[in-house]
This record gives sequence, structure tokens and C-alpha cells, in this order.
Amino acid sequence: MLKPVEAVDNSHAVEYAIAAVAAAMADPSRVKILCALMDGRAWTATELSVVADVASSTTSAHLSRLVSAKLITCLSQGRHRYYRLAGQEIAALLENMMGISWRPASSARVTTPPSLRLARTCYDHLAGEVAVEIFDAMVNEGWLPRDGAMLTEKGHQQFTRLGIALNPKTRRKLCCGCLDWSERRFHLGGEAGAAFFLHCEHQGWLNRVPGFREVILTTSGRQNFKKWFNVG
Repeated sequence: MLKPVEAVDNSHAVEYAIAAVAAAMADPSRVKILCALMDGRAWTATELSVVADVASSTTSAHLSRLVSAKLITCLSQGRHRYYRLAGQEIAALLENMMGISWRPASSARVTTPPSLRLARTCYDHLAGEVAVEIFDAMVNEGWLPRDGAMLTEKGHQQFTRLGIALNPKTRRKLCCGCLDWSERRFHLGGEAGAAFFLHCEHQGWLNRVPGFREVILTTSGRQNFKKWFNVG
């Protein structure tokens, strides 16, 4: 059993902390729970027990382990308790791990499920083929630099034209390129990515599939993605 980080020499604290996080994730049922929470929403223990395909008592133990490792948080509303990922950095870690785990045996073979490859959530922003194409279009049109590390002046202007408001007081990165695990290329992350995804939802350009990460593009969404980004 791993020693608590406080009990070890500070010179090895980081190594023990990393090992503790890895140990918390080293169970298929806990991984299923974490992957379910990648849709950015809060789930009940009952819902997560169905996803993980384990008994409620076992799910409770798994959730306690993940909370202790600070991978997820528990929210209480009245008599109900909900669980969600502890933050965007946890989602980014999972996304990167998925990319490593789903690496095809050869460049000619793709193993990602088709329903997830086209469009899906990456915590609170859009991922998949469509998201990567939109990111590339933003770069080509001068909204973003190649690494997606910032919105250019033109990018800010175009977000305003779209009606997308950014939170200037956010503590997270305003904008970043998030490596897409199925496409191995960047999609838009950070505050800008989250605001863009929320805008697309409010405009009825896409719909989430309840209980899954899959996202469905509507007819209006396809038309507007074609208009704004020449995508689709």
C-alpha cells in the first residue's frame, strides 16, 4: 500500500503523488466512471454504477477512491449527491491517455468508434473530426496561431460576430490547442473552446446524446459550420 505523500521525504513527494494518482486510476471500473464523466456533466452514483457495470456498494468504494485522489468531486443538492471530474486538467489527462491507449497498430487502421470519432464532448468543449476541422479553419483564417495558444485580434472580432462572449476573469487558459485523441491533431480548448461549444448548443447547432459523449450535428449546425468554417 502506498505511503501518504506527507509521510515520505519531500524529495520524492512528486513521484509518490504521481504513483497515487496512477493507482487510483488502475481499475477498469474506475476508468469507465472517469470516461463517463468526460461529458462534462454531473452523474449520480446510481447512474455511474450502471456505466461501470458493478454493484452500488462497489461503485461507492470506487467513487470514494477517486474523490480521495482528487480526480473527481462530489456535489450535494438536497438528498442527492452528484459526481463530476475535478476540473479541465483531469479531462486533459484522460484525453491524452485515451490517445495513447487507442493508438492503432498502423497508420492505415483506425480503431476509434465511428460515433465518437465524428463529434463528441471533451469535458466542456467539442472534439472529434468536426472540431479538428473547425480548429484548422480558424487557424487558416487567422483566428488562431498554429498552436492555438491565443485568439488573435481577428479571432476576438469573429467570436463577437458569432455572438460568443468570453469570460475575461477566468482562471483557466483563455485559449489552447487540445490534442484530439482520435484525430491526433488539435481541437479548440480552454475558455474559448468551452464558450464556442456552449454557443453551438444554444444555437441548436448540435445536441448531446444523454448519458454519452457523442454529439449529434443538426441540419442547422451543418449549415452554419459550412458557412463559417467551410466544414461538412
